[in-house]
Amino acid sequence: MYKNILIPVALDHGSDVSDEIKVARRLLSEGGKITLLSVVEQVPGYVAEYVTVKPESKILNEVGARLEAITEGQPDLIHAVVSGNPGVEITNFADKCGAELIVVGSHRPGLQEYFLGSTASRVVRRAPCAVLVLR
Repeated sequence: MYKNILIPVALDHGSDVSDEIKVARRLLSEGGKITLLSVVEQVPGYVAEYVTVKPESKILNEVGARLEAITEGQPDLIHAVVSGNPGVEITNFADKCGAELIVVGSHRPGLQEYFLGSTASRVVRRAPCAVLVLR
């Protein structure tokens, strides 16, 4: 059983993380916590210089609000939002928060993922803790 479980959430691929939460709750120790983490990729500099509104902070706030709606009323769930490269930031966050397990969803890889690698495979390679990949 784990006291600290991390679930990466890619809201741009839909916000249904119910399967990941169900699995995490089965593996969660009494009094443990589950953190839903969303990583917002940074806006490239060549794009950011042409906009007057700071899109990154606006997106971070919107993503935070969506995660808050998912975790509302569920005391074992908390949420966090960071910016950067998902494959790197998920593992960095897991290390910093002392996660004992990462429960990450994965889709069936296509040809592009075999060449480029998916976020789930990057997390598996870099994680400081156990990783459970759900299909």
